[in-house]
Amino acid sequence: MSSDGSTRSAVVDLLLEEGPISASEVASRLGISAAGVRRHLDALVESGAARVSSAVGPRSRGRGRPAKMFALTSHGRSRLGHAYDDLAGAAMRELREIGGDDAVRAFAKRRILTIVRDVTPADGSADSTAETADAIARALSGAGFAASTRPVGAGVQICQHHCPVSHVAEEFPELCAAEREAFADLLGTHVQRLATIANGDCACTTHVPLGTPTVGPDAPDGADGNKSASERVASGTDLDPATAQPSPTRDRLRKEPA
Repeated sequence: MSSDGSTRSAVVDLLLEEGPISASEVASRLGISAAGVRRHLDALVESGAARVSSAVGPRSRGRGRPAKMFALTSHGRSRLGHAYDDLAGAAMRELREIGGDDAVRAFAKRRILTIVRDVTPADGSADSTAETADAIARALSGAGFAASTRPVGAGVQICQHHCPVSHVAEEFPELCAAEREAFADLLGTHVQRLATIANGDCACTTHVPLGTPTVGPDAPDGADGNKSASERVASGTDLDPATAQPSPTRDRLRKEPA
């Protein structure tokens, strides 16, 4: 691959793993000139592989005009490995035709459990939950999801920057639902999906609160759905998907129990 081609691939990798990201950040990370980065970014935008948006949320710093942020589009992601989408979609449709929705859900569950089979469940402590989240991210990366974790508020987020089955997951949301359930089982706590690539977001983002009791039929009153809006914000389970920050609008709309 030519030097120019290698740089373009490196830019695409950063958009995949860190996007939305500014041109200056890309230049700093790759150690090349801002002008060189902009040439690659302009080419990606022109081809429809990337899109531009203004900086919002915690990554928006300083005063004045917001920085342009770049992220891959669904077209750009399609270049990263969806060769078997048509075949996988046809197989899933046949599975549903033969076995119904239960068969699809069983397949989705078996698939994610195979991916995370070596992950040790959390023991209930915050440190153990964070370590299990990291282990889940590593397992997902090994399966092609380019996953990572990051601390946010009173928890961590599992971010899947690529989904090799996103086109299939658009038609079969059971795949995403099975992932969330498997994460919750391993982490021993309620988790919240904030965004998914299948729905057009930049990444699949799952929020994991730290130090929250296990949610289930035996959970104490006030856990999970019985929490007030302010409690959900404090624990990090009521966040704005776009900014990963507490959503004041949601907090106002959710009324406390009488």
